[in-house]
Amino acid sequence: MKVAALVLAASTALAACASDEAGSGSGGGGSEGGSEEPRIGLAFDTGGRGDRSFNDAAVAGLEAAVEEHGGEFQDLSPNADASNRADLLTQLADEGYNPIIAVGFAYGEVIGDVVEQYPDTQFAIIDSSAEDVGADNLTGLLFAEEQGSFLAGVAAALKSETAHIGFVGGVESPLIQKFEAGYVAGAQAVNPQITIDRQYISPAGDFSGFNAPDRGLLVAQGMYEAGADIVYHAAGGSGLGVFQAAAAAGGRAIGVDSDQFQTVDDPALQAVIMTSMLKRVDNAVSAFIDSYVDGSVEGGSDIVYDLEAEGVGLSNSGGQIDDIQDQIDDYRQQIVDGEIEVPTTP
Repeated sequence: MKVAALVLAASTALAACASDEAGSGSGGGGSEGGSEEPRIGLAFDTGGRGDRSFNDAAVAGLEAAVEEHGGEFQDLSPNADASNRADLLTQLADEGYNPIIAVGFAYGEVIGDVVEQYPDTQFAIIDSSAEDVGADNLTGLLFAEEQGSFLAGVAAALKSETAHIGFVGGVESPLIQKFEAGYVAGAQAVNPQITIDRQYISPAGDFSGFNAPDRGLLVAQGMYEAGADIVYHAAGGSGLGVFQAAAAAGGRAIGVDSDQFQTVDDPALQAVIMTSMLKRVDNAVSAFIDSYVDGSVEGGSDIVYDLEAEGVGLSNSGGQIDDIQDQIDDYRQQIVDGEIEVPTTP
């Protein structure tokens, strides 16, 4: 696996559920990229546009690439039970979009069959391995979520006044368990005796937990009532409920994927977001499109975005972790140097 060098892309939050936006020109480049402006297809994860987290980070990268290279894009969202993921990818390929990016590990269950049907189209999938599929026209965009979450755990343990914190996961799955494992390890590195409540909104296979703010609120509310003063969520759109619970309880929260201090509209919620674990999906999407345009896509491989490549990290918007930044930086360097090996399972 190779580690990509990243280019910073702007982050944004959008409200529509699907769109078909045109850039300056009509691409249709082949699988080798080239001088023609691209026509890019994006298939969202559960929740679609406007989740102010994972999906919107992908949009930010897509829009940055279109601004740089021209072209046009179309994005599609899955239906209520997300049973049409393969149909979304097929629709984009049939309409001539190339490259096509699948946002989320759940597409890993169907993308192998789709890429086989469209060998002249380049695909990328976020959070699922292309090496496991073995198709030359598929690239995996992976992240060391456990490393960024370790730093979130360090921050939570250093800032907690009760030595009691929490973690809310969207869907119980190996991917989200990486967030949990890193967070717990980071908090315990600071305070081995710290109490850490952990709960998932929905079980494995039920992706509704990524788009259920009301349920996120209830789960986090229980943690605050039990004595936690800081809760970290890895729950997509459900994180809004965690922020609402924090505001009601006078606690604090840690966001995920995007800098959620910047993506929420309500100042009362901004006030409780201590930091966010940045997962630079925007960088990964824009870098993949860059490689498509210049003809350097290496299909059949995975690109890993970790702490060393600045693919994960912590935001400092709002200034709430400024006083502990030196300690966070020290733990970060220990991970990069290999002195700390962060677990990927709880």
